[in-house]
Order: sequence, then structure tokens, then C-alpha cells
Amino acid sequence: MSKQIIKTDKAPAPIGPYSQAVKTGELLFVSGQIPIDPATNELVQGSVKDEAEQVMKNLQAVLDEAKLTFEHVVKTNIYLSDMAHFATVNEVYGAYFKGDFPARETLAVKTLPKNVNVEISIIATVSLA
Repeated sequence: MSKQIIKTDKAPAPIGPYSQAVKTGELLFVSGQIPIDPATNELVQGSVKDEAEQVMKNLQAVLDEAKLTFEHVVKTNIYLSDMAHFATVNEVYGAYFKGDFPARETLAVKTLPKNVNVEISIIATVSLA
């Protein structure tokens, strides 16, 4: 089975030795996105809601590059700096899906890259058979 690296300038460039996403077989694995604005390469300043919005926009950009949508997402991992942010992030996250939600877990962790409050990674299927 081969793998294809997915890369777009509409999402932040990786800040380490990893790819934005890798497609292999029927699956697309999207690396964790944090609230970096790809236009400025700077962290989004503001509320947790602002951070979550940027994270979801970054995920959308990678899905767009792979010619997929949030309907293709089958698994989500959400990492928060504090579970107190759960309701806010959940509200933003939920607005990007139209129904059939993916499987998911949400964890609070000690720290995230660049000390952000939200990081989300996804796995998507390339077909909606």
C-alpha cells in the first residue's frame, strides 16, 4: 500500500518532522492542528472559541486539499489544556458537522505545543460508500 503526503499553504506548515496529512488506502490521517493562522504563521490571540475556530479552519483546509469534507471524518482526537474549555470547543467543533458525527475522545493534557488551549487531529475515509 502506498502513501501520499497531503500539503497545503492554506493550513499552517508543520512545526516539526511530520506531514500535515498522509493518505494511504481508504484513509486520510490529519496531524493535530493548533490555532496558527497560515496567512501570518502566528498563533491566534483571543478566546478559546477563537482558537477552536482557527483549528477547525486549518483542518478544513487540509480536508479541502485532499478533496474531502467533514462528512468524511470517522475519528477525532481533541486535546485541551483544561476540561473547562470542553463546552466552548464542543460548540465550535459541532458546527462543522451536519449529523453523523465521528467517533471521538476529548482529553485534557498538561501542555500543548506553543502553550495553546486546543489541538485536534482527525482520521477521514476517502469514500462515503
